[in-house]
Amino acid sequence: MEDQRLLEVSGLRVEFPRPDGPVCAARGIDLSVGKGEIVALVGESGSGKSATALGLIRLVPPPGKVCGGRVSLAGTQLLSLSEAEIRPFRGAGIAYVPQEPGVALSPVLTIGAQIVDVIRAHRKVSRRDAWKEAAASLGRVGIPDPERRVKEYAHEFSGGMKQRALIALALAARPKVLVADEPTTAIDVTLQAGILDLFRGLVDSQQLGGVLLITHDLGVVAAVCDRVLVMYAGRIVEEAPVEQLFERPLHPYTRALIASMPSAEVSRGDLPTIPGQVPDLSRLPGGCSFHPRCAVAEPRCQEEDPPLREDRPGRRVACLLEELP
Repeated sequence: MEDQRLLEVSGLRVEFPRPDGPVCAARGIDLSVGKGEIVALVGESGSGKSATALGLIRLVPPPGKVCGGRVSLAGTQLLSLSEAEIRPFRGAGIAYVPQEPGVALSPVLTIGAQIVDVIRAHRKVSRRDAWKEAAASLGRVGIPDPERRVKEYAHEFSGGMKQRALIALALAARPKVLVADEPTTAIDVTLQAGILDLFRGLVDSQQLGGVLLITHDLGVVAAVCDRVLVMYAGRIVEEAPVEQLFERPLHPYTRALIASMPSAEVSRGDLPTIPGQVPDLSRLPGGCSFHPRCAVAEPRCQEEDPPLREDRPGRRVACLLEELP
């Protein structure tokens, strides 16, 4: 429902300048995250998922910039705020978990000191209580012996532990919406399940309003998400509730992604793949960006760029084919 939407994005455009003209990594993105929802943004590397996530909180690295659109967080228009005005919304409003923990964590502060700084920046908490909360947050994301680990530095953590520490850091400000960019990539399968259960539990218990989960892992999507947005070459090409997406994917790209999922029934040599690769965003093909890789493309797909249209309530698709399987 409209009044249940915590995060609403319309027409978001993110550009990076180049000598031969700007490259648009997010081309008019429309999405929303409702209260109590975990929404997945999926697609291959190079589709523009991370640029979209950074655009939501105006943290696109320069010289890149957000050059259009609206981002509303619980009714506040974030893109119209000054840098000073938007700062309190980063963390307590939208928290972001980047996909490179080795770069995101400070090498000169303990993990605990970094979490304490976040807690005290957004809430009036004593330093002693903030340290206790920091240790508890590490334990909540599955880090053993958190009272000791909270005093250690990033270089003393394994890759998976760094990733979990980043999640603890993001949750420390008690955000309304968590944007998690590939948060389980560096974590083994057992701990991955624990992190996904943590996200689901926080949302279901209303300790966290909603999650935008950026991933290329459709197994993760099936396990924990409510809705899915499929992104290709800087655009959303399909949106659906998770059960409907897997039961009847509409876009040829979505069908190809699902067909490429490993399963016990498919041997390694028989696993289907999508031919070609995501196009360079500075040299997009004419018409539908997916047509060079599409098994069912028609001649008109090379000429017409399909709009994202509503196929039925709750489902959108950007495809020219009228009879979608």
